[in-house]
Amino acid sequence: MKPQSNENNIPKHWQVKKLGEVCQFTQGIQVDVNKQKDTQFEKCVRFLRIIDFTQTGEPPRYIENPGDRYLLKKGEIAMVRYGTVGFVCIGKEGAIANNLFKINHNQEIDSKYLINFLQSLLFLSKLETKGATMQALSFGLIKPIQIAIPPLLEQLAIVSKIEELLSDLENGKQQLLNAQQQLKVYRQSLLKAAFEGKLTNVKTVECELPKHWRMSTIGDVFEVFIGSTPKRNNSNYWGGNINWLSSGEIAFCNIKSTKEKITTEGLENTSCKIHPIGTVIIAMIGEGKTRGQAAILKVASSHNQNTAAIRVNNKIYKSELLYYYLVLKYEDNRRVGSGNNQKALNKERVKGIPIPIPPLKEQELIVDNLESKLTVCDKIEETIKVALLKSESLRQSILKKAFEGKLL
Repeated sequence: MKPQSNENNIPKHWQVKKLGEVCQFTQGIQVDVNKQKDTQFEKCVRFLRIIDFTQTGEPPRYIENPGDRYLLKKGEIAMVRYGTVGFVCIGKEGAIANNLFKINHNQEIDSKYLINFLQSLLFLSKLETKGATMQALSFGLIKPIQIAIPPLLEQLAIVSKIEELLSDLENGKQQLLNAQQQLKVYRQSLLKAAFEGKLTNVKTVECELPKHWRMSTIGDVFEVFIGSTPKRNNSNYWGGNINWLSSGEIAFCNIKSTKEKITTEGLENTSCKIHPIGTVIIAMIGEGKTRGQAAILKVASSHNQNTAAIRVNNKIYKSELLYYYLVLKYEDNRRVGSGNNQKALNKERVKGIPIPIPPLKEQELIVDNLESKLTVCDKIEETIKVALLKSESLRQSILKKAFEGKLL
């Protein structure tokens, strides 16, 4: 017999409590980077940062044991306070950093039941964040959030059913992720073959360019320009009709519009130029993986000082070919940059990037060949992304039913 539900849309024998009533929260500890070590030492513990939970392969850091208050033990739960707010951290032991907090719960709630709730939209949708420059989560914001709690044996049964259903879902998701990775490898192998002459020449020698190709550098073939930014405090320079591109908008794409626009007066008071359609832009400085990424202008645009514009003469070299080459050499170009705080490219390093130069007719054949194959890849990629979104939607549907008492 299906249990009756009350006005809270849960079975009548369930309780509704605030997280602050069933959990205790402890913020992590701030440790100066000079006191963090790469190797273990006497009386040390692992220092757990957000990156240790969100990325794989990150080398561990160690600090002097700060005491049990800050230690996360196996099976215990931590949560991210800044950036990826609400991300649940489990499966590691050590002292947590101050941008994390530990969640201890009382005996009326099962650990796995709580973890699943914290990963559900029922919880995440109720998170309120604040902070001028970065999202922040405080205990005062999380404590009032309500959780529906069935008897302990029913919690265990619900967890078992969730794990059963999510296991099947995860297997399907993993197959999609594997296909996504294989597609990435195929793209790179296709680009590599293109710039080794294998797509347009019957006979090629491994690691050698076709004899009728030659090598040069970007600076020897094209003009390279560094952008500029009008003064932000002068309103006469902004809000015009001239496209202005920032490095954050460059992400291996076609630029058809820009987030910001400047006025003619703004342009005249900078060293920036307007570049024509077909210009290839490369990011020299940028957060995350921005540096080294490229884009093609599909609209005339100016750009900021963190980017370099490579003006392409299509009678000598195809814009698309240069763009695809920069896609292939992305990781190499990122390593070209140098700097103490943030690695960066500069005008001379961009000009020094080596490029292969096939005859113009062959360039056109290579571009046509690449675009026909990469278009198919793009369609497959889009199908995979849609399937992954559906997978996450189904996962949240399972969790929603679980915490409404409708899963069993």
